[in-house]
Amino acid sequence: MTTILSPHVRDLGDGFQVQRLLPSFPHKMVGPFIFFDHFGPVDFAPGQGVDVRPHPHIGLATVTYLFEGSMMHRDSGRAVQLIEPGDVNWMTAGIGIVHSERSTPEHRAAGHRLHGLQTWVALPKAHEQREPSFSHHAKAELPVISAPGVTMRVIAGTAFGQRAPTSTFSPIFYVAVEMAAGATLELAPEHEERAVYAVAGELRVAGEALPVHHMAVLEPWTTTRIDAASASRCMLLGGGKMDGDRLIWWNFVASSRELIDAASARWRAQGFPPVPGETEFIPLPER
Repeated sequence: MTTILSPHVRDLGDGFQVQRLLPSFPHKMVGPFIFFDHFGPVDFAPGQGVDVRPHPHIGLATVTYLFEGSMMHRDSGRAVQLIEPGDVNWMTAGIGIVHSERSTPEHRAAGHRLHGLQTWVALPKAHEQREPSFSHHAKAELPVISAPGVTMRVIAGTAFGQRAPTSTFSPIFYVAVEMAAGATLELAPEHEERAVYAVAGELRVAGEALPVHHMAVLEPWTTTRIDAASASRCMLLGGGKMDGDRLIWWNFVASSRELIDAASARWRAQGFPPVPGETEFIPLPER
């Protein structure tokens, strides 16, 4: 039976809303995906923009994908990368990394529109304390799959016989899909855990209506049909079942409380490496 997850909506001010689908109940994760945020679309007036201040992560990879607009990524590994629609930023936190994401000065001055997704992928135990790293792949580098009325871009992992160049550490797939009105897509059981997220349009998944900003978590190892009654956009995601539960606290994901406690103490003592050129510090929240 398909489970439909409803979003938890957060208003970040200036009309900037975030739809959070994961973690949720009864599905904390879908494959290695443990966090799924859909932000925007939002139109920023001149002088306004996004300022995600420097903050730490452990035990996960952040994956940023945009439909509209752009953001500048900076991290403590000295990566500085502009991300634009159709590109993918994959940052592996491992033992610990700090990053910020901001609107560029040019877009902030002119005013701009922003719309995209931020997801976290939990790392398997063998990699959760690896050295941090960052990779960027431009839109043109990602595999594109075409079928009648359907265009798919493989952002990470393997799907439909294609593999994205993005660095990954466990079985995973993440695919951006655009469907014309009346188009149909058969999603084969390539991965054990799978979900469909409706970004825009009128979709039916396994015969059930999937409202915009909702996620359908599919039955394992089944072929599932996706129908578009109107021009639609959706995301396909999932992968292999994780090697055990994961704890989430603040920006940390780990397989044990000890790892989260150690990261918390390290951040409190300002022991994480800084993002070059950034001096803001976000205090550790109270538990």
